[in-house]
Amino acid sequence: MRRLVLLMIVLVGLALMLQQPKLLAQGQFMANTLMPPVPIPADNPQTDAKIRLGAQLYFDTRLSADSTISCATCHDPRTGWANHGKTDTGIAGQVGGRNSGTIINSAYMRYQFWDGRAPSLEAQALGPIHNPIEMGETLENVVVKLNAIPGYVEQFQEVFGTDVTTDGIAKAIASFERTIISGPSPYDLHLMGDDSQWTSAAERGRDLFNGKAHCSTCHSGPMFSDQSFHNLGVGFDGENPNSGRFNETNDPADFGRFKTPTLRNIALTYPYLHTGSEQTLMDVVDFYNRGGIQNDNLDLLMFPLALTQQEKEDLVAFMESLTGTIPEVPIPTFPEGPGLPADPGGGLR
Repeated sequence: MRRLVLLMIVLVGLALMLQQPKLLAQGQFMANTLMPPVPIPADNPQTDAKIRLGAQLYFDTRLSADSTISCATCHDPRTGWANHGKTDTGIAGQVGGRNSGTIINSAYMRYQFWDGRAPSLEAQALGPIHNPIEMGETLENVVVKLNAIPGYVEQFQEVFGTDVTTDGIAKAIASFERTIISGPSPYDLHLMGDDSQWTSAAERGRDLFNGKAHCSTCHSGPMFSDQSFHNLGVGFDGENPNSGRFNETNDPADFGRFKTPTLRNIALTYPYLHTGSEQTLMDVVDFYNRGGIQNDNLDLLMFPLALTQQEKEDLVAFMESLTGTIPEVPIPTFPEGPGLPADPGGGLR
């Protein structure tokens, strides 16, 4: 068995050497550096008025069919702009099939959703509104509802020069989400020469992260994500595992592959993996240490790591050092209109 594992390591190393120029061109194998400026699309520049409008729409439950669910219901600022349930619960108590991702730093992610079906925050913003399990509304009807609210019409005219449109809704929410950016973490401060919050355990964990545990192969770059998709075997120990990226590409090689999430602020956004099946960071490390769950598409780099208990604890300490300050956003007031009122609590549960 040991010889087989060593042979796998050698073969994987050779494969990575051959692929490295291509992977570098795709932005992979980048150093875990400080975050760059937030990327802003040319067709959706940031303005204060647009961000304020986006915040209202993000917390307004009237975007759902029965005025009970807002974006914040599943991406709650009190729980790391994510959800501490295994999966989301939407309209009429319907339970979704995947864990909610965090909004924090989502502006830096090339793909949105676990399967990457949205290429931008603008594309992502509309998805939950007309998902029958989440907010259960139609885009056509939400436009009608918001156009019946004079305060929203006035704001859309100010920001976009039009009445309420789906394009404007998407752009406003995306602009607000681009402001949900974490501040410097102990790791960032360490890179800047300030070791006041840096620990010896985090130091050892960083060395493991980049070495024996080979985490940085996929969790690379400033966001600790290669912005790609991988099969860890999650869910393959049960019936009907989620097909993941395959839903978008129809490529059999993508079956069971899911987006590499950012590790920044990961300590705040439990539970983990797309199923929410691992409750703690130690649970996740144990999962990787076992080599994931065997299946035909299992990533080459998923094999037993033989980490000691101390090494696992050090890895957790390093991941905890990636927690930065999180923006505190007050729930806005909402313009009044006909029909069911907006929840003044912003849909938070």
